[in-house]
Amino acid sequence: MTAGSSPLPGLDRAVTVPAASAIDVLLVEDDAGDALITVEAFERHKVVNRLHVVRDGVDALAFLRREGDHADAPRPDLVLLDLNLPRMGGHDLLAVLKADEDLRRIPVVVLTTSGADEDVLRSYQLHANAYVTKPVDFDAFVTAIRQIDDFFITVVARPS
Repeated sequence: MTAGSSPLPGLDRAVTVPAASAIDVLLVEDDAGDALITVEAFERHKVVNRLHVVRDGVDALAFLRREGDHADAPRPDLVLLDLNLPRMGGHDLLAVLKADEDLRRIPVVVLTTSGADEDVLRSYQLHANAYVTKPVDFDAFVTAIRQIDDFFITVVARPS
């Protein structure tokens, strides 16, 4: 997350490594506790990303489109998206992203507490790249974040 840009109290520290190996990740999460756990999971695993946090779909769209307070935001290489968000829910945001010619190429991993079949199905129908149910155990959550990171850093080819 960019220093000083976090809308969630206590989440104003950056998780950063040399630019050559880092990617920008946008976490769209309204729950401060879940956002903090995600930041801690990145730090604990020494994830090689720059993590940016916004709290709802409206702010995520502004960040992705570099509008308003987010005019200088980097283009994320990956979006981690919660489904249950205020103002614009995760499914609605996903639909907008995948319909937008400029944004649709950004991989979106739905990272949510819901394991409901209808949420999984709808997310994939809206072209989510992956669906991960948040583990409740912190160590399992760290492992999930590490696996997402390993996959999108090491395995997946990204357009330049």
